[in-house]
Amino acid sequence: METLVSSLALMRGRRVLVTGHTGFKGSWLSHWLLDAGAQLHGIALPPLTHPSLFDELDLTSRMNSIMCDIRDTAELRRHFDAIQPEVVFHLAAQALVKKSYEDPHGTFTTNVLGSLNVLDAVRHTASVRALVYITSDKCYLNRELTRGYHEEDELGGADPYSASKAAAEMLYHSYVPSFFSGRDNLAVASARAGNVIGGGDWSADRLVPDCVRSLTSATPIVLRRPEATRPWQHVLEPLSGYLTLAGNLLQCRVTSGESWNFGPRENDVHTVHDVAQRCVEMWGSGRVIVDRAQQTMHEATLLQLNCKKAAERLHWSPRWDYETTIDRTVGWYRRRHEGSDATHLVRDDIARYTAAK
Repeated sequence: METLVSSLALMRGRRVLVTGHTGFKGSWLSHWLLDAGAQLHGIALPPLTHPSLFDELDLTSRMNSIMCDIRDTAELRRHFDAIQPEVVFHLAAQALVKKSYEDPHGTFTTNVLGSLNVLDAVRHTASVRALVYITSDKCYLNRELTRGYHEEDELGGADPYSASKAAAEMLYHSYVPSFFSGRDNLAVASARAGNVIGGGDWSADRLVPDCVRSLTSATPIVLRRPEATRPWQHVLEPLSGYLTLAGNLLQCRVTSGESWNFGPRENDVHTVHDVAQRCVEMWGSGRVIVDRAQQTMHEATLLQLNCKKAAERLHWSPRWDYETTIDRTVGWYRRRHEGSDATHLVRDDIARYTAAK
């Protein structure tokens, strides 16, 4: 099986396209691919946060960065035709649960229609040899199970974001037999990851960025659902899974058309309160309070992933445990707050992660 190192080597010199490259995960992935020597192209909306990791890493000057709404069918196709990508990582999405309640139409059109446009662009672009189509762990119909969800579990969602991700997966699973299975030299896969954390995420209504904003402003960290569990993992964990998966697709070492989970070990899942309290301990100051009056929308309490398939067939497994994940994340924000360069901090985390066993 292709390892992370050999998969990164396969990216060197290839035309690689990342949709959503201006986002948090997209910026980390873009930086990693650039350092690996990929001919990198990106399609996305401008960064939605200020500051943004995309700007802090100066990615505009380092890659072919295209500002395009993936809901624009004709424009997206034009860019695919011009780029002729060999590898596509589809990350572009409306990724916030709270925003999906505020703008369900925008959430569904981006996550469903936009993803449909990407699938169709891949369908009509003969140069594409590998597609990694990223959705979310929230695509599973959440039954508050105490076990991790595996790839064959039922899809669905009780909130607009989750439902949009389930719908995006259904689109993918319709395109595989309809348009992709008979095509030579193309292998595709969907990837479902848990809650990612790491330096450089400045999104609103995400736990760690909210904690950091409270810590830097010396205000209490307010939790609305402290007992909720999530499959917390450092952003490098699923990205390493996507890259490993892409390498295996290029080498035809996994069956095209499957889905894959990438998350922490099932015994390494922690509550929202655990994460917030650890942030306080690592920062050296701050306090956590609970305000259940802020529970104004439906949110799952229990959520974790079964990643046995990736472990057995991709030889992928998490490299950083929960404590390391939190410590590296909070340490990143602390050093950035003290003036360290974002590019140096990202490269340091990637180097340490790659060296970890």
